[in-house]
Amino acid sequence: SNKVIFEYIIGNSKTLKVEFKKGGLNSILASVYNNRGSAKQELKKFEEAISDYNKAIKLRPDYANAYNNRGNAKYDLEKFEGAITDYDKAIELQADDASKYFNRGNAKRKLGNLKEAIEDYTKAIELDPNDASAYNNRGNVKRKLGKFKEAIEDYTKAIELDPNDASAYNNRGNAKQELKKFEEAIKDYNTAIELDPDNAVAYNNRGYAKQKLKRFEEAIEDYNKALKLKPDYKKAYRNKKLCERKLKGPLLTRFLELFKLKPYKSS
Repeated sequence: SNKVIFEYIIGNSKTLKVEFKKGGLNSILASVYNNRGSAKQELKKFEEAISDYNKAIKLRPDYANAYNNRGNAKYDLEKFEGAITDYDKAIELQADDASKYFNRGNAKRKLGNLKEAIEDYTKAIELDPNDASAYNNRGNVKRKLGKFKEAIEDYTKAIELDPNDASAYNNRGNAKQELKKFEEAIKDYNTAIELDPDNAVAYNNRGYAKQKLKRFEEAIEDYNKALKLKPDYKKAYRNKKLCERKLKGPLLTRFLELFKLKPYKSS
């Protein structure tokens, strides 16, 4: 019989055994399509992944993880509204899974629904208080809303939970810059760079903090490092040029003073 054949095929796979007991053959096939979709998604074959998730959902319409995964694939294709629809369904089917709220929060943030994004990250944190990424992302949204002190609190919590996450240090540095705490920001960028030496963004941001402190030569060094890591980094290039102009100003003034020259022409 089919049951005997499938019990032979699934062998020692606990996941598939659970699926088989839950919903028989359809449940098994749905799980296989869902897993294949995940593998395709890893290979950035998002449309093919969606096709597999569609099949999984057709076979098992209450498959929360397949909706969630399809939402992730749509998110990767920047179809954020479609992703939210899938996350809504996943949450409706499984309301106690933090990751689904986290994912929906990410999509809402991309669409600029910042207050709703915060609500989703907060729910994710309630369900999983050890999720550093939820704190980090909620901090990003608070920073966008100009709530810099609250953002710093979230980044600090993210760092407590995951001390090796360079992005949380970088983000906290950005929030400190907004509060004009440039020396403190530099310390955070230093740590971000220690943890992730190829982080062009952290070099650029540290350069900008140094620029604000009028440490132009040091800033240019950081911009050069950022550009070496990411040669098409327009922001770092613009910042570097601005610094070079700032440096030329004082040098020209000193040169003119040295030769008692006026910096302007009399008519």
